Amino acid sequence: MRSGAGMEITMKKTIITVVGKDTVGIIAKVCTYLAENGINILDISQTIVQGYFNMMMIVDMNGCEKHFGDVADELATLGEKIGVMIKCQKEEIFDSMHRI
Repeated sequence: MRSGAGMEITMKKTIITVVGKDTVGIIAKVCTYLAENGINILDISQTIVQGYFNMMMIVDMNGCEKHFGDVADELATLGEKIGVMIKCQKEEIFDSMHRI
């Protein structure tokens, strides 16, 4: 991504996974948190298998004022409240862990 005057802006991509028993409003609550914190969803995939919800998102955190650790903690707390597990990983860590 480019910004004016030749300045390069690098996206701070983060992988968010949400897993748990399917209930109404999971996507809405997670997306509301992201929007309220200036976090842009770049890609999203979700599926429900035998009543279990699984979602993976790639987000850009450039617009977020909070530190990564605070966002990860707040999303984990949100997950507890809505009955799912929410994990955040920085893209570079995720890539390193999943190399073959």
